[in-house]
Amino acid sequence: MSTHSAASYLNASHGIASWLFTRDHKRIALLYLISLSLFFALGGMFAGAIRLELLTPKGNLMSDATYNKMFTLHGVVMIFFFLIPSVPAVLGNFLVPLMIGARDLAFPKLNLLSWYLYMAGALLAVTVAVTGGVDTGWTFYTPYSSTYSNTNVMATAAGAFIAGFSSILTGLNFIVTIHKMRAPGLTWFRLPLFIWAHYATALIQVLATPVVAIALLLVMLERGFGVGIFDPKLGGDPLLFQHLFWFYSHPAVYIMILPSMGVVSEIIAAFSRKRIFGYDFVAFSSLAIALLGFLVWGHHMFVSGQSMYAGLVFSVLSFLVAVPSAVKVFNWTATLYRGSISFDAPMLYALGFIGLFTIGGLTGLFLATLGVDVHVHDTYFVVAHFHYIMVGGALFGYLGGLHYWWPKLTGRLYPHTWARLAAAIIFLGFNLTFFPQFLLGYLGMPRRYHVYPEEFQVLNVFSTAGASVLGIGYLMPLIYLLWSLRSGAKADSNPWNAKGLEWQVSSPPPVHNFDQVPTVTEEAYAYAPADKGGS
Repeated sequence: MSTHSAASYLNASHGIASWLFTRDHKRIALLYLISLSLFFALGGMFAGAIRLELLTPKGNLMSDATYNKMFTLHGVVMIFFFLIPSVPAVLGNFLVPLMIGARDLAFPKLNLLSWYLYMAGALLAVTVAVTGGVDTGWTFYTPYSSTYSNTNVMATAAGAFIAGFSSILTGLNFIVTIHKMRAPGLTWFRLPLFIWAHYATALIQVLATPVVAIALLLVMLERGFGVGIFDPKLGGDPLLFQHLFWFYSHPAVYIMILPSMGVVSEIIAAFSRKRIFGYDFVAFSSLAIALLGFLVWGHHMFVSGQSMYAGLVFSVLSFLVAVPSAVKVFNWTATLYRGSISFDAPMLYALGFIGLFTIGGLTGLFLATLGVDVHVHDTYFVVAHFHYIMVGGALFGYLGGLHYWWPKLTGRLYPHTWARLAAAIIFLGFNLTFFPQFLLGYLGMPRRYHVYPEEFQVLNVFSTAGASVLGIGYLMPLIYLLWSLRSGAKADSNPWNAKGLEWQVSSPPPVHNFDQVPTVTEEAYAYAPADKGGS
Protein backbone atom coordinates (compact mmCIF):
# COMPACT_ATOMS: atom_id res chain seq x y z
CA MET A 1 0.00 0.00 0.00
CA SER A 2 1.34 3.40 -0.88
CA THR A 3 1.83 6.12 1.71
CA HIS A 4 -0.46 8.35 -0.33
CA SER A 5 -3.19 5.72 -0.28
CA ALA A 6 -2.83 5.16 3.46
CA ALA A 7 -3.05 8.84 4.37
CA SER A 8 -5.59 9.99 1.82
CA TYR A 9 -8.52 10.14 4.23
CA LEU A 10 -6.54 12.56 6.44
CA ASN A 11 -5.50 14.82 3.54
CA ALA A 12 -7.01 18.23 4.21
CA SER A 13 -6.15 19.45 0.71
CA HIS A 14 -9.27 17.68 -0.57
CA GLY A 15 -11.29 20.41 1.08
CA ILE A 16 -13.91 20.70 3.79
CA ALA A 17 -16.64 19.49 1.44
CA SER A 18 -14.90 16.13 1.09
CA TRP A 19 -15.21 15.74 4.85
CA LEU A 20 -18.77 17.00 5.18
CA PHE A 21 -20.03 14.62 2.49
CA THR A 22 -17.74 11.69 3.17
CA ARG A 23 -19.05 8.15 3.55
CA ASP A 24 -15.74 6.80 4.84
CA HIS A 25 -16.34 5.43 8.35
CA LYS A 26 -12.86 6.56 9.41
CA ARG A 27 -13.42 10.19 8.45
CA ILE A 28 -16.85 10.15 10.12
CA ALA A 29 -15.19 8.83 13.28
CA LEU A 30 -12.75 11.75 13.19
CA LEU A 31 -15.64 14.21 12.69
CA TYR A 32 -17.19 12.74 15.83
CA LEU A 33 -13.85 12.99 17.64
CA ILE A 34 -13.59 16.72 16.93
CA SER A 35 -17.26 17.37 17.82
CA LEU A 36 -17.19 15.32 21.01
CA SER A 37 -14.00 17.02 22.17
CA LEU A 38 -15.62 20.44 21.82
CA PHE A 39 -18.73 19.40 23.74
CA PHE A 40 -16.61 17.72 26.42
CA ALA A 41 -14.75 21.01 26.91
CA LEU A 42 -18.06 22.87 27.15
CA GLY A 43 -19.48 20.40 29.68
CA GLY A 44 -16.24 20.66 31.64
CA MET A 45 -16.60 24.45 31.81
CA PHE A 46 -20.06 24.03 33.34
CA ALA A 47 -18.60 21.55 35.86
CA GLY A 48 -15.83 24.01 36.74
CA ALA A 49 -18.40 26.70 37.47
CA ILE A 50 -20.30 24.29 39.73
CA ARG A 51 -17.18 23.40 41.72
CA LEU A 52 -16.20 27.07 42.10
CA GLU A 53 -19.65 27.82 43.50
CA LEU A 54 -19.37 24.96 46.00
CA LEU A 55 -15.99 26.17 47.25
CA THR A 56 -17.82 28.24 49.91
CA PRO A 57 -20.99 27.44 51.91
CA LYS A 58 -22.81 30.55 50.74
CA GLY A 59 -24.16 30.99 47.22
CA ASN A 60 -21.95 33.97 46.43
CA LEU A 61 -20.89 33.22 42.84
CA MET A 62 -24.26 32.71 41.15
CA SER A 63 -27.93 32.81 42.02
CA ASP A 64 -29.90 29.68 42.77
CA ALA A 65 -31.63 29.91 39.37
CA THR A 66 -28.30 30.20 37.55
CA TYR A 67 -26.87 27.30 39.53
CA ASN A 68 -29.84 25.15 38.53
CA LYS A 69 -29.17 25.97 34.89
CA MET A 70 -25.48 25.26 35.28
CA PHE A 71 -25.81 21.71 36.62
CA THR A 72 -28.60 21.00 34.11
CA LEU A 73 -26.46 22.03 31.16
CA HIS A 74 -23.49 20.12 32.55
CA GLY A 75 -25.58 16.95 32.75
CA VAL A 76 -27.28 17.37 29.37
CA VAL A 77 -24.06 18.09 27.47
CA MET A 78 -21.93 15.46 29.17
CA ILE A 79 -24.47 12.63 29.07
CA PHE A 80 -26.36 13.10 25.81
CA PHE A 81 -23.60 14.68 23.74
CA PHE A 82 -20.42 13.14 25.11
CA LEU A 83 -20.69 10.00 27.25
CA ILE A 84 -23.40 8.16 25.30
CA PRO A 85 -21.82 8.61 21.85
CA SER A 86 -18.13 8.78 22.87
CA VAL A 87 -16.70 5.28 22.39
CA PRO A 88 -19.24 3.94 19.83
CA ALA A 89 -19.18 7.07 17.65
CA VAL A 90 -15.40 7.55 17.61
CA LEU A 91 -13.66 4.24 18.28
CA GLY A 92 -16.57 2.04 17.22
CA ASN A 93 -17.06 3.88 13.95
CA PHE A 94 -13.36 3.73 13.16
CA LEU A 95 -12.61 0.19 14.31
CA VAL A 96 -15.65 -2.07 13.89
CA PRO A 97 -15.17 -2.52 10.10
CA LEU A 98 -11.40 -2.89 10.50
CA MET A 99 -11.71 -5.45 13.30
CA ILE A 100 -14.09 -7.68 11.34
CA GLY A 101 -12.31 -7.38 7.99
CA ALA A 102 -14.93 -5.18 6.28
CA ARG A 103 -14.33 -2.25 3.95
CA ASP A 104 -16.93 -0.01 5.63
CA LEU A 105 -20.06 -0.13 7.74
CA ALA A 106 -23.16 -1.65 6.18
CA PHE A 107 -24.88 1.71 5.61
CA PRO A 108 -22.30 4.45 4.96
CA LYS A 109 -24.89 7.13 4.15
CA LEU A 110 -26.80 6.41 7.35
CA ASN A 111 -23.51 6.68 9.20
CA LEU A 112 -22.96 10.19 7.88
CA LEU A 113 -26.59 11.07 8.61
CA SER A 114 -26.08 9.95 12.21
CA TRP A 115 -23.30 12.54 12.61
CA TYR A 116 -25.50 15.29 11.15
CA LEU A 117 -28.35 14.34 13.49
CA TYR A 118 -25.94 14.34 16.42
CA MET A 119 -24.66 17.81 15.48
CA ALA A 120 -28.16 19.18 14.92
CA GLY A 121 -29.37 17.94 18.30
CA ALA A 122 -26.24 19.06 20.13
CA LEU A 123 -26.18 22.54 18.60
CA LEU A 124 -29.90 23.02 19.29
CA ALA A 125 -29.45 22.04 22.94
CA VAL A 126 -26.29 24.10 23.38
CA THR A 127 -27.92 27.27 22.01
CA VAL A 128 -30.06 27.06 25.14
CA ALA A 129 -26.96 27.97 27.15
CA VAL A 130 -26.81 31.41 25.51
CA THR A 131 -30.56 32.00 25.27
CA GLY A 132 -31.58 31.69 28.91
CA GLY A 133 -30.66 28.13 29.86
CA VAL A 134 -32.78 25.32 31.25
CA ASP A 135 -33.24 24.43 34.92
CA THR A 136 -34.98 21.05 35.05
CA GLY A 137 -31.92 18.87 35.60
CA TRP A 138 -30.80 16.46 32.87
CA THR A 139 -33.62 14.08 33.87
CA PHE A 140 -36.40 16.52 32.83
CA TYR A 141 -38.61 15.38 35.72
CA THR A 142 -42.30 16.15 35.31
CA PRO A 143 -44.56 17.96 35.98
CA TYR A 144 -41.98 20.69 36.51
CA SER A 145 -40.44 20.26 33.05
CA SER A 146 -43.74 19.74 31.25
CA THR A 147 -45.74 22.53 32.84
CA TYR A 148 -44.09 24.82 35.38
CA SER A 149 -40.50 25.62 34.35
CA ASN A 150 -40.18 28.97 32.59
CA THR A 151 -36.88 28.06 30.90
CA ASN A 152 -36.05 26.59 27.48
CA VAL A 153 -37.23 23.04 28.10
CA MET A 154 -38.63 22.55 24.59
CA ALA A 155 -35.37 23.31 22.77
CA THR A 156 -33.27 21.18 25.13
CA ALA A 157 -35.63 18.21 24.95
CA ALA A 158 -35.83 18.56 21.17
CA GLY A 159 -32.04 18.50 20.97
CA ALA A 160 -31.85 15.28 22.99
CA PHE A 161 -34.74 13.86 20.93
CA ILE A 162 -32.93 14.49 17.64
CA ALA A 163 -29.61 13.14 18.96
CA GLY A 164 -31.45 9.96 19.96
CA PHE A 165 -31.99 9.13 16.30
CA SER A 166 -28.24 9.39 15.77
CA SER A 167 -27.76 6.76 18.48
CA ILE A 168 -30.41 4.48 16.92
CA LEU A 169 -28.86 4.68 13.44
CA THR A 170 -25.38 3.97 14.80
CA GLY A 171 -26.64 0.92 16.68
CA LEU A 172 -28.52 -0.36 13.63
CA ASN A 173 -25.41 0.05 11.49
CA PHE A 174 -23.28 -1.91 13.96
CA ILE A 175 -25.77 -4.78 14.27
CA VAL A 176 -26.09 -5.30 10.51
CA THR A 177 -22.35 -4.88 9.93
CA ILE A 178 -21.36 -7.40 12.62
CA HIS A 179 -23.95 -9.92 11.44
CA LYS A 180 -23.38 -9.70 7.70
CA MET A 181 -19.89 -8.39 6.94
CA ARG A 182 -17.44 -10.45 8.99
CA ALA A 183 -14.40 -11.77 7.15
CA PRO A 184 -14.24 -15.46 6.23
CA GLY A 185 -13.22 -17.51 9.24
CA LEU A 186 -14.22 -14.81 11.74
CA THR A 187 -16.80 -16.80 13.67
CA TRP A 188 -18.69 -15.35 16.61
CA PHE A 189 -16.22 -16.84 19.08
CA ARG A 190 -13.24 -15.46 17.24
CA LEU A 191 -14.55 -11.91 17.44
CA PRO A 192 -12.61 -9.38 19.51
CA LEU A 193 -14.39 -8.57 22.77
CA PHE A 194 -14.52 -4.97 21.57
CA ILE A 195 -16.97 -6.18 18.90
CA TRP A 196 -19.03 -8.18 21.42
CA ALA A 197 -19.31 -5.08 23.60
CA HIS A 198 -20.42 -2.90 20.69
CA TYR A 199 -22.92 -5.51 19.57
CA ALA A 200 -24.52 -5.56 23.03
CA THR A 201 -24.45 -1.76 23.12
CA ALA A 202 -26.11 -1.55 19.71
CA LEU A 203 -28.98 -3.74 20.93
CA ILE A 204 -29.61 -1.29 23.77
CA GLN A 205 -29.37 1.69 21.42
CA VAL A 206 -31.96 0.26 19.05
CA LEU A 207 -34.38 -1.09 21.66
CA ALA A 208 -34.19 1.49 24.47
CA THR A 209 -33.57 4.85 22.79
CA PRO A 210 -37.09 5.05 21.26
CA VAL A 211 -38.53 4.89 24.78
CA VAL A 212 -36.78 8.05 25.98
CA ALA A 213 -37.58 9.70 22.64
CA ILE A 214 -41.27 9.03 23.27
CA ALA A 215 -40.96 10.32 26.85
CA LEU A 216 -39.37 13.60 25.69
CA LEU A 217 -41.93 13.94 22.90
CA LEU A 218 -44.74 13.58 25.47
CA VAL A 219 -43.11 16.28 27.63
CA MET A 220 -43.10 18.60 24.63
CA LEU A 221 -46.74 17.75 23.84
CA GLU A 222 -47.88 18.48 27.38
CA ARG A 223 -45.81 21.66 27.56
CA GLY A 224 -46.83 22.93 24.13
CA PHE A 225 -50.48 21.86 23.93
CA GLY A 226 -51.58 21.23 27.51
CA VAL A 227 -52.28 17.54 26.90
CA GLY A 228 -52.75 15.82 30.28
CA ILE A 229 -50.03 13.18 30.40
CA PHE A 230 -47.80 13.86 33.42
CA ASP A 231 -49.31 16.84 35.28
CA PRO A 232 -51.85 15.70 37.94
CA LYS A 233 -53.77 18.97 37.48
CA LEU A 234 -54.40 17.89 33.89
CA GLY A 235 -55.24 14.32 34.83
CA GLY A 236 -51.72 13.00 34.23
CA ASP A 237 -49.31 10.86 36.26
CA PRO A 238 -45.80 12.24 36.97
CA LEU A 239 -44.50 8.75 37.85
CA LEU A 240 -45.25 7.61 34.31
CA PHE A 241 -42.44 9.85 33.09
CA GLN A 242 -40.03 8.38 35.63
CA HIS A 243 -40.85 4.86 34.44
CA LEU A 244 -40.36 5.81 30.79
CA PHE A 245 -37.22 7.83 31.45
CA TRP A 246 -35.43 5.28 33.62
CA PHE A 247 -36.49 2.34 31.43
CA TYR A 248 -34.15 3.96 28.91
CA SER A 249 -31.69 5.72 31.17
CA HIS A 250 -30.55 2.75 33.16
CA PRO A 251 -29.75 0.73 30.04
CA ALA A 252 -28.17 3.97 28.77
CA VAL A 253 -25.63 3.62 31.57
CA TYR A 254 -24.49 0.49 29.76
CA ILE A 255 -24.46 2.31 26.40
CA MET A 256 -21.81 4.43 28.09
CA ILE A 257 -19.91 1.69 29.94
CA LEU A 258 -20.10 -1.45 27.76
CA PRO A 259 -17.99 -0.05 24.88
CA SER A 260 -15.33 1.01 27.39
CA MET A 261 -15.38 -2.53 28.79
CA GLY A 262 -14.63 -3.72 25.28
CA VAL A 263 -11.74 -1.28 25.06
CA VAL A 264 -10.32 -2.52 28.36
CA SER A 265 -10.48 -6.14 27.17
CA GLU A 266 -8.39 -5.23 24.11
CA ILE A 267 -5.83 -3.29 26.15
CA ILE A 268 -5.49 -5.90 28.92
CA ALA A 269 -4.83 -8.62 26.34
CA ALA A 270 -2.32 -6.53 24.37
CA PHE A 271 -0.31 -5.26 27.33
CA SER A 272 -0.26 -8.51 29.29
CA ARG A 273 0.48 -10.55 26.11
CA LYS A 274 -2.22 -13.09 26.99
CA ARG A 275 -5.55 -14.29 25.70
CA ILE A 276 -8.39 -12.94 27.85
CA PHE A 277 -9.10 -15.43 30.64
CA GLY A 278 -12.55 -16.95 30.20
CA TYR A 279 -13.16 -15.35 26.79
CA ASP A 280 -16.61 -16.93 26.41
CA PHE A 281 -17.76 -15.70 29.82
CA VAL A 282 -16.58 -12.15 29.09
CA ALA A 283 -18.35 -12.19 25.73
CA PHE A 284 -21.64 -13.48 27.14
CA SER A 285 -21.41 -11.12 30.11
CA SER A 286 -21.79 -8.20 27.69
CA LEU A 287 -25.07 -9.64 26.43
CA ALA A 288 -26.16 -10.41 30.01
CA ILE A 289 -25.52 -6.80 31.06
CA ALA A 290 -27.52 -5.55 28.08
CA LEU A 291 -30.45 -7.85 28.89
CA LEU A 292 -30.52 -7.34 32.66
CA GLY A 293 -30.09 -3.59 32.23
CA PHE A 294 -33.70 -3.44 30.97
CA LEU A 295 -35.02 -4.95 34.21
CA VAL A 296 -33.64 -2.68 36.94
CA TRP A 297 -35.00 0.80 36.23
CA GLY A 298 -37.17 0.79 39.35
CA HIS A 299 -34.18 1.11 41.70
CA HIS A 300 -34.13 4.80 40.73
CA MET A 301 -37.63 5.08 42.19
CA PHE A 302 -37.33 3.54 45.67
CA VAL A 303 -38.57 6.77 47.29
CA SER A 304 -41.16 7.61 44.63
CA GLY A 305 -44.00 5.79 46.37
CA GLN A 306 -43.85 2.60 44.32
CA SER A 307 -44.93 -0.65 45.98
CA MET A 308 -42.56 -2.00 48.60
CA TYR A 309 -42.78 -5.40 46.90
CA ALA A 310 -41.85 -3.88 43.54
CA GLY A 311 -38.92 -2.23 45.30
CA LEU A 312 -37.77 -5.60 46.64
CA VAL A 313 -37.91 -7.14 43.15
CA PHE A 314 -35.93 -4.26 41.64
CA SER A 315 -33.43 -4.50 44.48
CA VAL A 316 -32.78 -8.20 43.81
CA LEU A 317 -32.50 -7.61 40.06
CA SER A 318 -30.07 -4.74 40.68
CA PHE A 319 -27.83 -7.06 42.69
CA LEU A 320 -28.10 -9.61 39.87
CA VAL A 321 -26.93 -7.17 37.18
CA ALA A 322 -23.70 -6.71 39.14
CA VAL A 323 -22.75 -10.35 38.50
CA PRO A 324 -21.75 -10.09 34.80
CA SER A 325 -19.83 -6.88 35.57
CA ALA A 326 -17.99 -8.73 38.34
CA VAL A 327 -17.24 -11.54 35.88
CA LYS A 328 -15.46 -9.05 33.64
CA VAL A 329 -13.41 -7.58 36.48
CA PHE A 330 -12.45 -11.04 37.76
CA ASN A 331 -11.46 -12.26 34.29
CA TRP A 332 -9.41 -9.14 33.53
CA THR A 333 -7.59 -9.61 36.83
CA ALA A 334 -6.99 -13.29 36.06
CA THR A 335 -5.64 -12.30 32.63
CA LEU A 336 -3.11 -10.02 34.28
CA TYR A 337 -1.87 -12.82 36.54
CA ARG A 338 1.60 -13.87 35.39
CA GLY A 339 1.28 -11.77 32.26
CA SER A 340 4.15 -9.92 30.60
CA ILE A 341 2.76 -6.51 31.57
CA SER A 342 3.82 -3.22 29.98
CA PHE A 343 2.76 -0.05 31.80
CA ASP A 344 2.20 2.17 28.78
CA ALA A 345 -0.46 4.88 28.91
CA PRO A 346 -3.31 2.71 27.54
CA MET A 347 -2.60 0.11 30.21
CA LEU A 348 -2.58 2.74 32.96
CA TYR A 349 -6.03 3.90 31.85
CA ALA A 350 -7.25 0.28 31.74
CA LEU A 351 -5.98 -0.40 35.27
CA GLY A 352 -7.53 2.87 36.43
CA PHE A 353 -10.79 1.77 34.85
CA ILE A 354 -10.77 -1.52 36.76
CA GLY A 355 -10.13 0.17 40.10
CA LEU A 356 -12.60 3.03 39.69
CA PHE A 357 -15.32 0.92 38.09
CA THR A 358 -15.03 -1.58 40.94
CA ILE A 359 -15.60 1.20 43.48
CA GLY A 360 -18.49 2.53 41.43
CA GLY A 361 -20.02 -0.92 41.12
CA LEU A 362 -19.71 -1.76 44.80
CA THR A 363 -21.30 1.55 45.83
CA GLY A 364 -24.06 0.78 43.35
CA LEU A 365 -24.92 -2.19 45.56
CA PHE A 366 -25.40 0.25 48.43
CA LEU A 367 -27.91 2.14 46.31
CA ALA A 368 -29.63 -1.11 45.33
CA THR A 369 -30.27 -1.81 49.02
CA LEU A 370 -33.63 -0.35 50.01
CA GLY A 371 -32.72 0.82 53.51
CA VAL A 372 -29.43 2.45 52.52
CA ASP A 373 -30.91 4.07 49.41
CA VAL A 374 -33.57 5.84 51.46
CA HIS A 375 -30.80 7.44 53.52
CA VAL A 376 -28.50 8.49 50.67
CA HIS A 377 -31.06 9.07 47.90
CA ASP A 378 -30.53 12.42 46.14
CA THR A 379 -27.37 13.11 48.13
CA TYR A 380 -23.79 13.53 46.93
CA PHE A 381 -23.30 9.80 47.51
CA VAL A 382 -25.30 9.25 44.32
CA VAL A 383 -23.27 11.91 42.49
CA ALA A 384 -20.02 10.22 43.52
CA HIS A 385 -21.27 6.76 42.54
CA PHE A 386 -22.46 8.01 39.16
CA HIS A 387 -19.15 9.70 38.37
CA TYR A 388 -17.10 6.68 39.45
CA ILE A 389 -19.05 4.68 36.87
CA MET A 390 -19.28 7.30 34.14
CA VAL A 391 -16.00 9.23 34.46
CA GLY A 392 -13.93 6.59 36.19
CA GLY A 393 -15.37 3.94 33.90
CA ALA A 394 -16.62 5.27 30.57
CA LEU A 395 -14.17 8.16 30.26
CA PHE A 396 -11.13 6.16 31.37
CA GLY A 397 -12.04 3.53 28.78
CA TYR A 398 -12.42 6.22 26.12
CA LEU A 399 -9.06 7.80 26.94
CA GLY A 400 -7.38 4.40 27.12
CA GLY A 401 -8.80 3.45 23.73
CA LEU A 402 -7.86 6.80 22.23
CA HIS A 403 -4.25 6.35 23.36
CA TYR A 404 -4.16 2.70 22.27
CA TRP A 405 -5.47 3.30 18.76
CA TRP A 406 -4.14 6.85 18.24
CA PRO A 407 -1.27 5.58 16.05
CA LYS A 408 -3.84 3.73 13.94
CA LEU A 409 -6.18 6.74 13.72
CA THR A 410 -3.50 9.25 12.76
CA GLY A 411 -0.34 7.40 11.76
CA ARG A 412 1.58 9.29 14.47
CA LEU A 413 3.02 8.45 17.88
CA TYR A 414 2.63 10.63 20.96
CA PRO A 415 5.23 11.20 23.74
CA HIS A 416 4.78 8.21 26.04
CA THR A 417 6.23 9.83 29.17
CA TRP A 418 3.78 12.71 29.00
CA ALA A 419 0.93 10.27 28.34
CA ARG A 420 1.80 8.20 31.42
CA LEU A 421 2.05 11.36 33.53
CA ALA A 422 -1.34 12.59 32.28
CA ALA A 423 -2.95 9.23 33.13
CA ALA A 424 -1.57 9.41 36.68
CA ILE A 425 -2.69 13.03 37.16
CA ILE A 426 -6.21 12.26 35.89
CA PHE A 427 -6.46 9.27 38.24
CA LEU A 428 -5.33 11.27 41.26
CA GLY A 429 -7.45 14.30 40.36
CA PHE A 430 -10.52 12.15 39.84
CA ASN A 431 -10.27 10.48 43.24
CA LEU A 432 -9.60 13.78 44.99
CA THR A 433 -12.68 15.24 43.28
CA PHE A 434 -15.23 12.53 43.84
CA PHE A 435 -14.24 10.38 46.83
CA PRO A 436 -15.01 13.24 49.28
CA GLN A 437 -18.50 13.32 47.77
CA PHE A 438 -19.19 9.81 49.11
CA LEU A 439 -18.54 11.21 52.59
CA LEU A 440 -20.61 14.32 51.93
CA GLY A 441 -23.54 12.21 50.77
CA TYR A 442 -23.33 9.83 53.71
CA LEU A 443 -23.28 12.84 56.06
CA GLY A 444 -26.43 14.14 54.38
CA MET A 445 -25.48 16.87 51.88
CA PRO A 446 -28.18 16.92 49.19
CA ARG A 447 -27.23 17.05 45.54
CA ARG A 448 -28.17 20.12 43.44
CA TYR A 449 -27.81 22.49 46.43
CA HIS A 450 -25.36 25.38 46.17
CA VAL A 451 -25.82 26.58 49.78
CA TYR A 452 -24.78 24.11 52.46
CA PRO A 453 -23.85 23.97 56.19
CA GLU A 454 -20.33 25.14 57.03
CA GLU A 455 -19.27 21.73 58.38
CA PHE A 456 -19.31 20.42 54.79
CA GLN A 457 -16.88 23.02 53.46
CA VAL A 458 -13.59 21.14 54.00
CA LEU A 459 -14.75 18.17 51.93
CA ASN A 460 -16.06 20.53 49.24
CA VAL A 461 -12.70 22.34 49.15
CA PHE A 462 -10.98 18.97 48.59
CA SER A 463 -13.45 18.20 45.81
CA THR A 464 -12.92 21.55 44.08
CA ALA A 465 -9.14 21.21 44.39
CA GLY A 466 -9.40 17.78 42.80
CA ALA A 467 -11.45 19.23 39.94
CA SER A 468 -8.60 21.68 39.28
CA VAL A 469 -6.09 18.82 39.13
CA LEU A 470 -8.48 16.87 36.92
CA GLY A 471 -8.81 19.82 34.54
CA ILE A 472 -5.01 19.99 34.16
CA GLY A 473 -4.94 16.24 33.51
CA TYR A 474 -7.56 16.53 30.76
CA LEU A 475 -5.71 19.43 29.14
CA MET A 476 -2.46 17.48 28.83
CA PRO A 477 -3.67 14.88 26.29
CA LEU A 478 -5.23 17.64 24.22
CA ILE A 479 -1.84 19.34 23.98
CA TYR A 480 0.42 16.36 23.28
CA LEU A 481 -2.03 14.58 20.96
CA LEU A 482 -2.42 17.71 18.85
CA TRP A 483 1.37 18.13 18.94
CA SER A 484 1.79 14.57 17.70
CA LEU A 485 -0.25 15.27 14.56
CA ARG A 486 2.52 17.51 13.25
CA SER A 487 5.65 16.52 15.16
CA GLY A 488 5.08 12.97 16.40
CA ALA A 489 7.13 10.12 15.00
CA LYS A 490 5.44 8.16 12.24
CA ALA A 491 3.79 4.95 13.41
CA ASP A 492 4.17 1.64 11.67
CA SER A 493 1.21 -0.64 11.13
CA ASN A 494 1.50 -2.32 14.55
CA PRO A 495 3.43 -0.22 17.10
CA TRP A 496 2.16 -2.29 20.07
CA ASN A 497 2.83 -5.69 18.46
CA ALA A 498 -0.84 -6.44 19.09
CA LYS A 499 -3.22 -9.01 17.62
CA GLY A 500 -6.25 -8.12 15.52
CA LEU A 501 -7.11 -7.35 11.91
CA GLU A 502 -6.89 -3.58 12.47
CA TRP A 503 -3.15 -3.93 13.09
CA GLN A 504 -2.59 -5.69 9.76
CA VAL A 505 -3.22 -2.55 7.68
CA SER A 506 -1.15 0.61 7.44
CA SER A 507 -1.41 3.47 9.92
CA PRO A 508 -3.62 5.28 9.08
CA PRO A 509 -5.56 2.68 7.07
CA PRO A 510 -6.24 3.10 3.35
CA VAL A 511 -9.64 4.36 2.22
CA HIS A 512 -11.08 0.90 1.61
CA ASN A 513 -9.29 -0.69 4.59
CA PHE A 514 -8.23 -3.94 2.90
CA ASP A 515 -7.00 -4.52 -0.66
CA GLN A 516 -8.27 -8.07 -0.25
CA VAL A 517 -10.74 -9.29 2.35
CA PRO A 518 -8.63 -11.18 4.93
CA THR A 519 -9.26 -14.74 6.02
CA VAL A 520 -9.12 -15.38 9.77
CA THR A 521 -7.43 -18.61 10.83
CA GLU A 522 -6.71 -18.14 14.54
CA GLU A 523 -8.53 -17.41 17.77
CA ALA A 524 -8.83 -13.91 19.19
CA TYR A 525 -5.82 -12.75 21.23
CA ALA A 526 -3.57 -15.61 20.08
CA TYR A 527 -0.48 -14.26 21.81
CA ALA A 528 2.54 -16.53 21.99
CA PRO A 529 4.19 -16.87 25.42
CA ALA A 530 7.37 -15.27 24.06
CA ASP A 531 5.60 -12.15 22.72
CA LYS A 532 7.10 -8.89 23.95
CA GLY A 533 4.90 -5.83 23.96
CA GLY A 534 4.99 -2.16 24.80
CA SER A 535 7.04 0.62 23.39
